[in-house]
Amino acid sequence: MTVSTQTKALLWGLAGVGAWVALKSGLARQRKIDFQRKTVVITGGSRGLGLEMARILAQEGANLALCARDPAELDEARNELLAYGGRVYTQTCDLTDKSQIEDFIEDVRQALGPVDVLINNAGTILVTPFEHSTEADLRESMETNFWSAFHSINAVLPHMRPRKAGRIVNVTSFGGKVSIPHLLTYSASKFAFVGYSEGIRPELQKEGIYVTTICPGLIRTGSPRNAYFKGQNEKEYAAFKIAGSLPFFTIDSTECAREIVDACRYGEAERIIGLPAKIGASIQGLAPNLLAEVMGVVSRLLPNPAGIEKERTKGKHSETVLSESFLTTLTDKAAQRNNEMTNE
Repeated sequence: MTVSTQTKALLWGLAGVGAWVALKSGLARQRKIDFQRKTVVITGGSRGLGLEMARILAQEGANLALCARDPAELDEARNELLAYGGRVYTQTCDLTDKSQIEDFIEDVRQALGPVDVLINNAGTILVTPFEHSTEADLRESMETNFWSAFHSINAVLPHMRPRKAGRIVNVTSFGGKVSIPHLLTYSASKFAFVGYSEGIRPELQKEGIYVTTICPGLIRTGSPRNAYFKGQNEKEYAAFKIAGSLPFFTIDSTECAREIVDACRYGEAERIIGLPAKIGASIQGLAPNLLAEVMGVVSRLLPNPAGIEKERTKGKHSETVLSESFLTTLTDKAAQRNNEMTNE
């Protein structure tokens, strides 16, 4: 009895899948680390997703170093995290300033020791129709979402290379895989970040340093109130906040933080977080024209250019009855939990 070509192909395919699963499991065991007494830097760690990751790492015994622009937010985060019993170092830092980044990393080394883990989490979001976006907007997004991480990575590598060990986690976005209407400057900066993060992994892996690229979908962190909006800002904010509150379309910030920490623990190359993000990234790879048509429909449903036009304001100054309704309950609860309510 002869075996058909199709059957042989299936058997070879199954064997290949089995071999990959076994290899992946072996690499995970080999690369696994624990965070006990590790020095972990989290940029933008005073609120939102950064604070959620800090809580998890504090419970695992890490020594934490957080930076952000607002000293009051940092103080509040530090007071909470100290309750877990570890060491917490905080410092105000403008991450668009290379010299401030370098000073921060050196101060962390003096206070806690060489950096074992860097989590590039800080970022900014601007929601605007293309007609109201400017060159200055794109430059600001690149400075905050890409160049700040670039300089942070360069600042920690001298700590990691001599020891031939270290982890770098780059929290990018699904918006760095698929460009989203009204998030053009954000997506452009995240595309750059994804490409750089993926590119440096093989370059640094030979030195024992593992770079992980994180691409989450919409996360319920409570951050929309601190994002920036142009055009018909109240409508833009309501749409953004409601979309970020949908329970099956978005990811709980605590769960997202756990996944990021887990990906770091095992030195994974990439983790796309959230089923919609995984589906969207797959469609982009297999049927980009289809996804482009879908995004065209989405764009037509979003607010037209108008309102405050090229001026911008934060979400918390754009609240309406709709954005404060039951439709945004999950986002409002997350904002209370994740230190997003400061600076009123």
